[in-house]
Amino acid sequence: MQKSIIIRKHNITMKAKLLSGLLILFSLFGYLEWGKENHSFLFEAEYEVLTKLFADTQSVIHPFTLIPLIGQISLLITLFQRNPHKRMTYAGIVCIGLLIGLMFFIGIISMNLKILISTIPFIATAIYTLRYLNKQNKTHDIK
Repeated sequence: MQKSIIIRKHNITMKAKLLSGLLILFSLFGYLEWGKENHSFLFEAEYEVLTKLFADTQSVIHPFTLIPLIGQISLLITLFQRNPHKRMTYAGIVCIGLLIGLMFFIGIISMNLKILISTIPFIATAIYTLRYLNKQNKTHDIK
């Protein structure tokens, strides 16, 4: 009986880590368009922000660049924790969700399917993760 509890706990932990990894991955594939010929995936924009972060800090300090980055770091930390903390996962989802939610809203009001569709994987995974963590919270299996 003890062994089955340990295996169940391990499976719960691994699923929480997998969901955190998917959230990070899907957050990178958001698509942005502005102006006539300007477009970028979030991983391209994030690379640019990270390269400028140490060279020209003032040019990248903005809530819509730093808050999602903090969210990704938060989710990345949960990947390396022995037992991922729910609060850190929640914080990561909220921080990244601010930008993805804004992009989703922009996709709807501008009727831009590329932007709209690029946000759906993150939103769907975030909803599933929140439900999963709430379910685990009710059974008191994870922190």
